[in-house]
Amino acid sequence: MAIEIKAPSFPESVADGTISKWHKQPGEAVKRDELLVDIETDKVVLEVLAEADGVLASIVKGEGETVLSNELIATLDAGATASAAPVAAAPAASAQVAAAPAAAGDEDAIGAPAARKLAEENGINLNNVKGTGKDGRVTKEDVVAAIEAKKSAPAAAPAPAKVAAAAAPVFAAGDRVEKRVPMTRLRAKVAERLVDAQSNMAMLTTFNEVNMKPVMDLRSKYKDLFEKSHNGVRLGFMSFFVKAATEALKRYPAVNASIDGTDIVYHGYSDVGVAVSSDRGLVVPVLRNAELMSLAEIEGGIANFGKKAKDGKLTMDDMTGGTFTISNGGTFGSLLSTPIVNPPQAAILGMHKIQERPMAVKGEVVILPMMYLALSYDHRLIDGKEAVTFLVTIKDLLEDPARLLLDI
Repeated sequence: MAIEIKAPSFPESVADGTISKWHKQPGEAVKRDELLVDIETDKVVLEVLAEADGVLASIVKGEGETVLSNELIATLDAGATASAAPVAAAPAASAQVAAAPAAAGDEDAIGAPAARKLAEENGINLNNVKGTGKDGRVTKEDVVAAIEAKKSAPAAAPAPAKVAAAAAPVFAAGDRVEKRVPMTRLRAKVAERLVDAQSNMAMLTTFNEVNMKPVMDLRSKYKDLFEKSHNGVRLGFMSFFVKAATEALKRYPAVNASIDGTDIVYHGYSDVGVAVSSDRGLVVPVLRNAELMSLAEIEGGIANFGKKAKDGKLTMDDMTGGTFTISNGGTFGSLLSTPIVNPPQAAILGMHKIQERPMAVKGEVVILPMMYLALSYDHRLIDGKEAVTFLVTIKDLLEDPARLLLDI
């Protein structure tokens, strides 16, 4: 039974996708729920799985082609076996070899019983072996030759060559060579949105600094007990910033708002996007209703997003929406930066590296672990006073973490 394989249903914010990689080729056997193809969109890579056991009969959309929502991309012959598949989807070059066995419709027409048994024991597909017997029939000697060729294949054509070709280019000193690769859809979309934000938004950045010693002392004191009490979830710094940000967003709702045409949309919830670096570029999964989450729930959610980003498993739902964003450039050693607002949001908080600096405390010089904070905001919606006091609120909450518990 032929089954149509279609592209997933894309949300309204995603117009189309691009076939990134086919993991199966026509004629290959597939199992139910086995990965067939990756489709890259502006936000995530979507995986299309097989709906049933069978054989991939044909590919309608090849790698690099654009596909629309629910568009036909391939067909699957449910219930078929791999030995029969090359008849329907074999390349033209092998059509003559496959023609005789297909016409006979009998396994004996493909190979002798001894050849079939030997091939089965060694994982050899008879359809891929060129027969030297009568009418192209595969003999035992042909299978033996195929086995020897399989054993020697790694030496003749090592597999790592394919990996090296796809890896980042490494040039020897003095070489004047260039390598051109297409920009991924994700990076192209990020570039478009960043330019759009700078072109269509009255964006300003205000700075402050926060003494991280109180949070660091609290974390050092309770991190082992925290991890033990919350099933292995580790206590980091990000949860404190998310918690402080959600409290500040309650006090300054304009920072949590967005502009829609000539209307201002105020959100009665805090969906906080957390910028995560992945192999495909910067992605921003969203913690829904972060204002209702505990520190452990925030840390667990961020850890889960990090793992999914690394494995390429982030979904559309993970990436959609968001009313405020936090970016941590300090992870890579950034001491100070001006983050760019992610439209239609009105603001983004930038965290940076914790750096020990001499600070004046009550007339004395004290070495303290300090962090610069940056708040970039849309001046069309947020006044300077609101932006500055919002950032000062976060500073005050972090320098006295008890306020987060006492709600003061």
